Amino acid sequence: MTDDLAALFRRHLCQTSDTPMGLVVQSARGAIVRDVAGGEWLDLLAGMGVANVGHAHPEVVAAVRAQAERHLHVMVYGEFVQAAQVRLAARLAALCPPPLSVVYFTSSGAEAIDGALKTARKLTGRRRFVAFDGGFHGDTWGALSVGGNPTYRTPFEPLVPEVVFLPFDDIPALDAVDDTVAAVVVEPIQAEGGVRIPGRDFLPALRRRCSAVGALLVLDEVVTGFGRTGTLFAAEQWGVTPDLLVLAKALGGGLPLGAFVGAPEVMATLAHDPPLAHVTTFGGHPLSCAAGLAALEVLLRERLAERAATLGAELRARLRGLLGRGGLAAVRGAGLLLGLEFETPAACARFARAAWGRRLLLNWTLHRDTVVRLAPPLVLTDAEAARALDDIAAALG
Repeated sequence: MTDDLAALFRRHLCQTSDTPMGLVVQSARGAIVRDVAGGEWLDLLAGMGVANVGHAHPEVVAAVRAQAERHLHVMVYGEFVQAAQVRLAARLAALCPPPLSVVYFTSSGAEAIDGALKTARKLTGRRRFVAFDGGFHGDTWGALSVGGNPTYRTPFEPLVPEVVFLPFDDIPALDAVDDTVAAVVVEPIQAEGGVRIPGRDFLPALRRRCSAVGALLVLDEVVTGFGRTGTLFAAEQWGVTPDLLVLAKALGGGLPLGAFVGAPEVMATLAHDPPLAHVTTFGGHPLSCAAGLAALEVLLRERLAERAATLGAELRARLRGLLGRGGLAAVRGAGLLLGLEFETPAACARFARAAWGRRLLLNWTLHRDTVVRLAPPLVLTDAEAARALDDIAAALG
């Protein structure tokens, strides 16, 4: 049956690479993914940043089960009062920095980026966007248009017009943000770009520039949000509040969910001239919102952001002791978002293959073929962390 599944996977699921991992999954709990042959894999990617509270957390599963017994989809987004949506929105509003208090739920991070771009254009009446080299915001038409890697943009051009790309973490380059710009889109840490962390002054300077020229600052915390970098939101570490905060991945506790959050006067632009200026059918699905609220409460109660900060610092210190082995050239990160930089793409690929052989789930970043990203569940135990370090050391050879 396993062979049948693998063959059907190849035949009927659209392949996005020539060499998919092809792991046949039986179950997943915490930081462990089990295959159908009984093998246990240590997940150091958390389902690509989704499972911050671990796979199938019992409180999340219970919340999904309870919501499924009440109702599933009942009406297009924004028309009926659905408790799961309202409670999660209110909880997020209480946690976001003022004046961010109104939430628009979507089904994914890319969809949330698209909604944020539309909101910025409609509110400001301006056409231009600014984004950054190396940035990644998703693969829908709008999100791809502000993605900072031409390799992925070029085959699909022409895209959304009037997008300017600036070098990341370059304060003088911000002079290009002027009063013709509707919004600037940026990740506080470029995850797919190789876990690139800006200096202390870059994001505050960008905030000041946007405020000076009337452009909206759109902060993409799809990867960095919900404790991943050691604080609930990464932007807290720079003291920056955006005009629109984009969330996804861990937001749904394992179910598909995205959102963009803004001040009431910013978000109100979607309700008039015309009404229903931005709508979605499945955004904020009640199952996803119930799972998201349960996951958020676990994250806060168990202080997982603080654990990410502490454990991440320990892992970085231990990993830096391996520099020079297997071509490992640098280790950087914030919280439990870590980047292992290798001297060459070949060394990076060799390490990833060796780690796979030791049943570690990891891979290099999409836009930097010399960097392996580690982003394990924030519930990673001390014993699992020790295993990860031992296996990484062995994979480096």
